[in-house]
Amino acid sequence: MAVASIKNVKIAGMAACVPERTEENRDYTLASPEEIEKYIEMTGVERRHCAPHDGKICTSDLCQKATEGLLEKLGWAKEDVDLIVFVSQTCDYRLPATAIVLQDKMGFPTSTLAFDVTLGCSGFVVGLGVAGNLVSTGNFKKALLMVGNTQSEYANYHDKSMYFLLGDAGTVTALEYDTENPDKIDLCYMTDGSGRKHVIVPDGGSRNRVNAKSFELEEFEDGNKRTRLDEKMDGVEVFASAITGIPRLYKQLQSTFNIDNEKIDYCLIHQASKVLFEKLRKKMKFPEEKTPSNLKDFGNTSGGTIPLLMVNKLKDELENRPLEMVMSAVGVGFSLGTGRITTNKIKVCDLMYL
Repeated sequence: MAVASIKNVKIAGMAACVPERTEENRDYTLASPEEIEKYIEMTGVERRHCAPHDGKICTSDLCQKATEGLLEKLGWAKEDVDLIVFVSQTCDYRLPATAIVLQDKMGFPTSTLAFDVTLGCSGFVVGLGVAGNLVSTGNFKKALLMVGNTQSEYANYHDKSMYFLLGDAGTVTALEYDTENPDKIDLCYMTDGSGRKHVIVPDGGSRNRVNAKSFELEEFEDGNKRTRLDEKMDGVEVFASAITGIPRLYKQLQSTFNIDNEKIDYCLIHQASKVLFEKLRKKMKFPEEKTPSNLKDFGNTSGGTIPLLMVNKLKDELENRPLEMVMSAVGVGFSLGTGRITTNKIKVCDLMYL
């Protein structure tokens, strides 16, 4: 297991943005009301904020709006930002990198280092390690970690296993070099690429190029239908990976960094589904009052779920008192991460809409 303790870095602020457009799961037309209620009970998701699937709102647009708001609240000048890390699996183009597009669109200086990290649900935990380690050197003074997805476009309407789950969001976390009052940022990671086939969009990359068959609607054994350009997920395999991997990782984090659950203010668990969330909460031994959830109104927003959760549920506390939190996420790949972070009265924007 890869372990990292990041020094000399402070979390300065956070912001999140979701599409104004919502999709109500109870409006779904391809299942009976009884079936829909069953899915809602299992997933915990009643509605989701979803971008229109026409290219007008991309992940970068959501992250851009969140970033503009946070920069204003922090009083940061764009010329002072020297690092942008964009973590997503729904980028503007196959190339160039979306972080580079944002550098120009938003008017950051050409001296800024900007690059993408292609990850899903573990994106915030991994991105924090990537950006945090660069800032900790002192070579980068102010950094923006943008994490999000507009993955609802990958959920075929005929695929009930995905349609009820996926929502869209863009988030940004501001990091700065600080040797006098740094935060604790301790992280633990695991990667198991043998699980890559269990969460996948089969066509559209260089391995399987888009072709005529990519658009054909196929029916599978469970009765769901999707094309090869839609996301396919084996929920049983994802559940098994998370329920074994995350508790192991968290125990490693606890033992390495001497973490006492009693002293932790909140445990932030990736908002995947109600069933998995509850199982992980119990395995990690946290009570309900320490494990906030916003699945009901946002669904699974992939790598953005943890920062969106912080903005949506913990804004007042983040702004007014120090907090010590642990977090965990499992995502496509499989990529798993856990971490412990502290904050000290950081700036948090109200949730934004686009």
